[in-house]
Amino acid sequence: MEEEQTPLIGDFAEDAEPMASDTGTDGPEGKKRGGFSSKIGFVLAAAGSAVGLGNLWRFPYLAAKYGGGMFLLCYILLAVTFGFSLLVLEIAIGRKTGKGVIGAFAALNKKFKWFGFVCIVVPIIIVPYYSVIGGWVIKYFWAFMVGDSALVGATADTSSYFNAFISNAWQPLIFFLIFTAATILVVVFGVQKGIERVSKILMPLLAILVVFLAVYALCQPGAMAGLKKLFVPDFEDFRFETLLAALGQLFYSMSLAMAIMITYGSYMKKNADIQKSGRQISICDTLFAIFAAMIIIPSIYAVTGGGEAAAQAMGNSGPSLMFIVLPQVFNGMAGGRVIAVIFFLLVLFAALTSSISLVESIVAVLRENCHLKRWAACLIVFGVMIVLGTLSSLGFGPLSMVQIGGKGILDMFDYLSNSIIMPLVAIGTCVIAGYFTNTDSLMDEIGMRRKGYRMYYKIMIRYIAPVCMAAILISGI
Repeated sequence: MEEEQTPLIGDFAEDAEPMASDTGTDGPEGKKRGGFSSKIGFVLAAAGSAVGLGNLWRFPYLAAKYGGGMFLLCYILLAVTFGFSLLVLEIAIGRKTGKGVIGAFAALNKKFKWFGFVCIVVPIIIVPYYSVIGGWVIKYFWAFMVGDSALVGATADTSSYFNAFISNAWQPLIFFLIFTAATILVVVFGVQKGIERVSKILMPLLAILVVFLAVYALCQPGAMAGLKKLFVPDFEDFRFETLLAALGQLFYSMSLAMAIMITYGSYMKKNADIQKSGRQISICDTLFAIFAAMIIIPSIYAVTGGGEAAAQAMGNSGPSLMFIVLPQVFNGMAGGRVIAVIFFLLVLFAALTSSISLVESIVAVLRENCHLKRWAACLIVFGVMIVLGTLSSLGFGPLSMVQIGGKGILDMFDYLSNSIIMPLVAIGTCVIAGYFTNTDSLMDEIGMRRKGYRMYYKIMIRYIAPVCMAAILISGI
């Protein structure tokens, strides 16, 4: 058989994805959906979705704030129970129905087609502002690469640099457009030639970079104190807030309730083991978060000397940790500029794999429900990203006076999606799957045969997971 040629830009369409019967599941009207060509391709793509900015700037901050080793212990226990159950549920829904999130819930129960529209709101809200932050990452990667004197060096004021950058009207928009274009370019090539191919390249690179940086960080004088903080649990640190923080981080980190795993599940081969794939995804996501913490926490301890100075530095979360504190840390390390370049390259790859999955979730819905060619669906998503992303970007500059509930535009999008809609989607998914669908059929799709496992899974989906999600929702509000 002759090797299939990559289509030209004008030829992106259904034929951009192989439609052979072994590459996917039944889609709308009995047609075959394009799918991942291999089991490892699915795992790497799904893991790439889960491995994102939340692992890099949220997990280390929460680990440091909530007792280090105690937080890590809670996180791992929740990952193998709660997180794994929800992950394989969403994958099973996607593969069983062979449809995007709207069609999937309609196939489970016609009364709940409307719920699919609620689900797709999540990636529509998240991916524009996520891409704005992705643009910031590109900026910092480039600034350390060229040795921008305002950012690089022991005397650099990283706080002023960051604030001046994000308040600028045009510079953040340029980097945002670069990141957005890169995301769309991958998705327009399709599942196999775009998402799977890029995931097979970026995920191994991510693994190499994160291990290298962790080893380098641990070789710094004083770093072992940070490592001890991360891995040695002190049961006196345990409190309900620790458990809730670990639960919330796990929920966001594994790309649950974002329509992603349902979409990717619809591209999964029927002969692939969902439980095995789910374990591999969970392990990859958890290891990446731990290694990220092994980079950041020991590095801060090494540079600050530990104690109150380290606690104060780790008190910063999100953009402050990533774009203000860590550049200060890198500037105080031997060879810090090179390490900063490698670190922001790592962050860029992680952000890109996550944004690709978010965009694909929307594109899949547009193709299925509006019967659009892939390139046309991507063009629509690109337009939406430009409009909403521009608002988020300008919210730190010309539109900074726009405040909703005391929050800027980007922060409001983040709060609305992460703290309100996503927990509601997760609760709804569990309720629909547990009470209004043939739960045994979904467990058959997952591959759960033993009676004890099936009973455990029903209890988890019907009772424990909804209560946990309600706790996250109440906490967020």
